[in-house]
Amino acid sequence: MQLLSSTLSLTRYLVQGKPAGPIMDTVREGLKNQVIREIDNEPAAKSIGWTESSMPFAPDFEKAQFMFGTYMVFSLRIDKKSVPAKIINKHVTMAAAKRLAETEQKQLSKTEKQQIKDEVTDRLYTRVPASPNVYDLVWDCEAGALWFFSNLKEANEELETLFSKSFRLSLIRMFPYTEADLACGLTDEQRDTLKKAGPAAFNMGGAHA
Repeated sequence: MQLLSSTLSLTRYLVQGKPAGPIMDTVREGLKNQVIREIDNEPAAKSIGWTESSMPFAPDFEKAQFMFGTYMVFSLRIDKKSVPAKIINKHVTMAAAKRLAETEQKQLSKTEKQQIKDEVTDRLYTRVPASPNVYDLVWDCEAGALWFFSNLKEANEELETLFSKSFRLSLIRMFPYTEADLACGLTDEQRDTLKKAGPAAFNMGGAHA
């Protein structure tokens, strides 16, 4: 569980709005509807969904305790499969040769080649176990704040998409620009100036003797 790790990567978000209806019931339903789907023994290359932080490989949101006061704790899980292109090409070539021998054709059509490639790819991905990645998050419903324990681009983008799909709420990633824009009550002119601002160098050295 990342929350208990000695080192952390963290992305802060502002949650726009609150869940409709009873918060616990609404969130539980969203988690259940978008729970991670197991893809071992399936041809799918990727699966994205919610899971329990304490039981990431056996989620049961029907019974799970994920709300602690005003805080909710659960996880995003991304499962991926990978088959090297060289292995796919090898098996496609073998399957194509077998098809030519069986049909006594001189060459295969473009459609037949694509069909063989799709069949081979599905077969190989079915044999490969998925590699899971689990990212914890803490959501304070009252404050409208969310802490996501990753700053990987893919993980953050998948979180933002799945969160909107599950709860009909948008996430705004908090970094210096959005923090200043949302917290300081800027005028349009000040906001335009902020957009044009760039990084500045600070000299922290002391006076020379």
